[in-house]
Amino acid sequence: MNKSIITKIVNNIAILTLNRPEVFNSFNKEMAFLLQDELDACEKNPEVRAIVITGEGKAFCAGQDIQEITNPELNPGFKSILDDHYNPIVKRIRSIEKPIIGAVNGVAAGAGANIALACDVVVASERASFIQAFSKIGLIPDSAGTFFLPRLIGFQKASALMMLGDKVSAHDAEKMGMVYKVFSSEDFSAEYFVLAETLSKMPTKALGLTKRLLNQSMNNDLNEQLKLESKLQIESAQSEDYAEGVNAFVEKRKPNFKGK
Repeated sequence: MNKSIITKIVNNIAILTLNRPEVFNSFNKEMAFLLQDELDACEKNPEVRAIVITGEGKAFCAGQDIQEITNPELNPGFKSILDDHYNPIVKRIRSIEKPIIGAVNGVAAGAGANIALACDVVVASERASFIQAFSKIGLIPDSAGTFFLPRLIGFQKASALMMLGDKVSAHDAEKMGMVYKVFSSEDFSAEYFVLAETLSKMPTKALGLTKRLLNQSMNNDLNEQLKLESKLQIESAQSEDYAEGVNAFVEKRKPNFKGK
């Protein structure tokens, strides 16, 4: 039996591939818990300095596996699906102080779209699309979609996409600010790997602290954010990577960051 998550670690990059292509990588209980476990392992592994989440086959993730919730023997119920499956995944993506790339290779629908949008950097294949599919079956957006999407593209546009359930092409998503970049489908894997490799060679501690600041900026006022910036700047200035960065600048060479 194939694992529903394939994990490969290359050059300090962990590539987590959602692997249920026969159902467009839709989530069932097993895949949700396995993704949580793999993210935990990446967080604890000092060799991992960047993480990629992508999908096998034609889709990134079609959201919840409908077959699971329509089967009385398998259906865990919406409370468990959210509290135990999706919400912990989103919380891990935001709390792991390493850069996480959402590499959207194909359709990202429902929870699949919103989990992708929770990542630090989202890139898309030109064949990708994003759909807030919830209203099509009488549900509301979950997996932090109502938190992140309005902040990414604005309240009015997010409201319309969530209510109408329009499909958004990769290029339109880029124009809206939903994704960072769009790559050709032929070069997609190579392009997202180059991006991940760039991030994996950067000062990981500083990137993690930057992520913490961005998370806090969602709720802080200006004074609170300035205080936190001051505190974390002092912390980053005590890192080995800061010393290496300054020395490399003075010596006019490329820095060799270790992520410490």
